[in-house]
Amino acid sequence: MNDGDGTPAVAGQGRRFGPLGTALVIIPTYNEVENIKAIVARVREAVPEAHVLVADDNSPDGTGKLADELAAEDDHVQVLHRKGKEGLGAAYLAGFRWGLEHGYGVLVEMDADGSHQPEELPRLLTALQGADLVLGSRWVPGGRVVNWPKSREFISRGGSMYSRLALDLPLRDITGGYRAFRRETLEGLGLEEVSSQGYCFQVDLARRAIKAGYHVVEVPITFVERELGDSKMSRDILVEALWRVTTWGVGERVGKVLGRDRQPDRAADGPVPKRADAEPAEPAESGEKESTGSGDTKSAGSGDRQPAESGDKSTQATDRNA
Repeated sequence: MNDGDGTPAVAGQGRRFGPLGTALVIIPTYNEVENIKAIVARVREAVPEAHVLVADDNSPDGTGKLADELAAEDDHVQVLHRKGKEGLGAAYLAGFRWGLEHGYGVLVEMDADGSHQPEELPRLLTALQGADLVLGSRWVPGGRVVNWPKSREFISRGGSMYSRLALDLPLRDITGGYRAFRRETLEGLGLEEVSSQGYCFQVDLARRAIKAGYHVVEVPITFVERELGDSKMSRDILVEALWRVTTWGVGERVGKVLGRDRQPDRAADGPVPKRADAEPAEPAESGEKESTGSGDTKSAGSGDRQPAESGDKSTQATDRNA
């Protein structure tokens, strides 16, 4: 286990962290019908007390319908039906809101394609007992990737390195998406101001946590390339990441020159220039669904479940680092 710069985790020593409470594993999906059943089963086996929230972006391949069937069979599985394909960041933000509203103490990001191995989740949760945010890292000692082409590894390593240098962040794997947050951490990150997506969404949350003084720890993971379905990586995601990270970095450096200790720049979270050929969002399916108040709907068959009893559900707020 390491602090962000790869050194042994010591920054959190002496801190008193509250109990974790029940974990909610958020799995965003869009056309993942080939993967969703297996990944949910693996999560349930790896951490039986955890709950799973499938946040489906109105997948035309029937992922949402299959997720409803899983939820009907298991009261630890729930489904959030979203109106259309709006991107990874929007799906996670909707899942975070749902989880916070329903009292979960830990919120976990996990891909649906099996690249984030559920069997490694206990390691992240153990590390979170002494941290505010835990990142599953491919680029710290002990971390690795399996079945990736060299071009993909170059993009990932390069993106993390560029973000680390541009934003002056002590993290090895800033773009990774296997993460565990304490609820208090998410509540303190200003999620209502986040509009970034994809790689950039992960960079944004990491920089907000570091700048706010939260204790962030990286633990090694093995990232396995998907075997089924199509990757959601696109040119637009890479362009957005480069645009926003550069804007944030320049803004922070200007702030230092002017003698201001800048927090994450709200102005930089504005819209990114879009390509003229960008695809419109998928239309929402009709049907009887319960509104969540944010344009998303919760599967009527999944009920309005609360976290399973696991100690004090409303965990104590942790102190931030100076």
